[in-house]
Amino acid sequence: MDYIEVSGKSLENAISEACKQLSVTADHLEYEIVDLGTSGFLGFNSKPTIIKAKVKEAKAATLDVQKDEEVVSEVSSDSLTSGETVSVIDADDLKKKVNDFLNDVFGAMKMDVTITVDYDEKDSCVNVDLEGDEMGILIGKRGQTLDSLQYLISLIVNKGKAGYIRVKVDTENYRARRQKTLENLARNLSFKVKRTKRPVSLEPMNPYERRIIHSALQNDRYVTTHSEGEEPFRRVVITLKK
Repeated sequence: MDYIEVSGKSLENAISEACKQLSVTADHLEYEIVDLGTSGFLGFNSKPTIIKAKVKEAKAATLDVQKDEEVVSEVSSDSLTSGETVSVIDADDLKKKVNDFLNDVFGAMKMDVTITVDYDEKDSCVNVDLEGDEMGILIGKRGQTLDSLQYLISLIVNKGKAGYIRVKVDTENYRARRQKTLENLARNLSFKVKRTKRPVSLEPMNPYERRIIHSALQNDRYVTTHSEGEEPFRRVVITLKK
């Protein structure tokens, strides 16, 4: 299968968009980084990340699977195929890197912020929660500053790693509140489309927010959604089903 070229505000966004376009999950995606882009300073003068992606080709199994599997705490080297490696994530090291970076950032900004960092091994995700008196500054317009911090942290934790580690940065439950706002917006605009029988274009959004709009209306019997344009001006369009 040929590669497709996909862009996003961050590597995570680009991978998510590629998964959506190819209708696969991340573990079935093969990609190459064309341009990591730049985040600018807190979202200004940023350039999108660009990747080439395709569906990963299925490989024949190289290990025998026993009928009655046993759960073991260690994997012997004899059970690995030649050249196979096991990637071990040092959660404490990850959390220290994130804490050190954010302390430097907030120190330079002269902001007093309480930082909580957790690593979810099951989802391979670093969760960062920020608390303080000036969180509106960190959120920025439509979460752009928060997204910029998330992008920078993603670069730090994924440097030199074989697998991809997701990063989520939140403060004052902003992500959940923003999701609820977007879901309400999607439903309100769908009513407008049904009433006027004319398509409606939303403002440009990042891939994460566009997915919220798509998901909110995916089961609507009368309207459908699709995305138009190029990053960072890509937007969702709501239209009547034919």
